[in-house]
Amino acid sequence: MTIDRSALASKTAAELDTLRLPADELTHFMLVYKFGLAEIGTKITILAEELQHRGRGNPIEHVITRLKTVESLTAKARRINCPMAFDTVRARIRDIAGVRVICSFVSDVYTVAEMLTRQQDVKLLQTKDYIAEPKANGYRSLHLIVEIPVFLSDRVVTVPVEVQLRTVAMDFWASLEHKIHYKYEQDVPDHLRAELTAAAHDAARLDERMERLHAQIHGPRHRT
Repeated sequence: MTIDRSALASKTAAELDTLRLPADELTHFMLVYKFGLAEIGTKITILAEELQHRGRGNPIEHVITRLKTVESLTAKARRINCPMAFDTVRARIRDIAGVRVICSFVSDVYTVAEMLTRQQDVKLLQTKDYIAEPKANGYRSLHLIVEIPVFLSDRVVTVPVEVQLRTVAMDFWASLEHKIHYKYEQDVPDHLRAELTAAAHDAARLDERMERLHAQIHGPRHRT
């Protein structure tokens, strides 16, 4: 019988990585991010309901939350050569908890972002504005990494959460782009890449047109 020593070594390394994150500690580690996601979700819900009550209209169409699975987290850590130790993972991987906020208009994206990040217990760590400067493939969205406190029974832990804000048109495009990349396993044919880029430009023009129409009917959207 032939023994595949390279496969055995890889398996052993993977097992060691897993053993460095004990099951009970790993569960608690992920729970903290779940709590952070709940805190951000509550804040966004409050903002939406308050604006609705004030007669400004709800700028948020819907909200999607996402917590990485242990498998996904492990895969990313290996991909970026991040040691599987709690402190290192916490410091280097900032999108374990994520929330996507879908807004009606581009102006709403920035309004919600401003209202969220100016709260005293929300610390803005990073901003990537792919609306002002879209990616080469046409991807548009506003990405924020924020840090918020989570009050546990024995201590307060600050938790980073990735917040993506985009319009309905941006979200539709991003969803389609993701499905195409998944189908072709990243090897997307050139003609489909070109179509996707063209569609992203169409979506951007649609956003501009819809905001102009809304302004003609209701007046311009004002930031708070």
